[in-house]
Amino acid sequence: MAIQFIDRTNKNIIAQAYRIALIPERVPKRMPGNVPNRMPKATTSKTVAPKTVATKRTPSKKCGHRGLPLVVGQLLSLTMLVLLSPLLLTVALLIRLESRGSVFYSQLRVGENGRRFTMYKLRSMYLPTDPRFKAPDPAKSNRQGLCQKFKKDPRITCIGWFIRKYSIDELPQLFNVLNDDMCLVGPRPALISEVEQYSHQQQARLHAKPGLTGLWQVSGRADINFEQQVELDTQYIAKQSPWLDIKLLFLTVPAVLMAKGAY
Repeated sequence: MAIQFIDRTNKNIIAQAYRIALIPERVPKRMPGNVPNRMPKATTSKTVAPKTVATKRTPSKKCGHRGLPLVVGQLLSLTMLVLLSPLLLTVALLIRLESRGSVFYSQLRVGENGRRFTMYKLRSMYLPTDPRFKAPDPAKSNRQGLCQKFKKDPRITCIGWFIRKYSIDELPQLFNVLNDDMCLVGPRPALISEVEQYSHQQQARLHAKPGLTGLWQVSGRADINFEQQVELDTQYIAKQSPWLDIKLLFLTVPAVLMAKGAY
């Protein structure tokens, strides 16, 4: 009887072990990262309009060229070079016949935002190697300030007086316009030695691309002192527009023909 009870008990243990082996224990599945697999309840989606956040805009400083489009200026420069080529060739021949040296004069100048470039002019002075060259006395300058001018400059040649009076010596700067170093209207490009002595206020005239003519040129040119020139340049930069450039270009013609302040 005891043996029969043990056999029956063993059979029950074996049967239970057999069921455990065939039916694995159910382990709750988990999402990656040991995050419980809990499905969110279904909710009704609503479209929410994005909120518009009001932000204060700080007024940006006016910068860049706002005058006559540069491409238009370059097309006009190319046209002027073609039309004035007979005059330029004649003047170049006279310069060559009067004094030795190159017909053109190049000089390093300071342009927009302090950028340096080579500016071209027709040579109107004797070279230092020429026996007729004589340096002027700085104390006899007819213009006060950084940019000195002499009404009777002993360095200027005979043909030089003529081309400087009518600004013919400036015409090669049309090549600077084509090269995007300059534009037709703007502050005159400054010498490096002058810029090195600029005050903070005077540096404002470097905030625009330099030009062949401008507000200073039609207002008296060399008869205006340097402080007044800076004031006129800063006024132009503040009011620069295509219409203002067109107006100054037309005003340049009588200013050049009357030769006021040209020396």
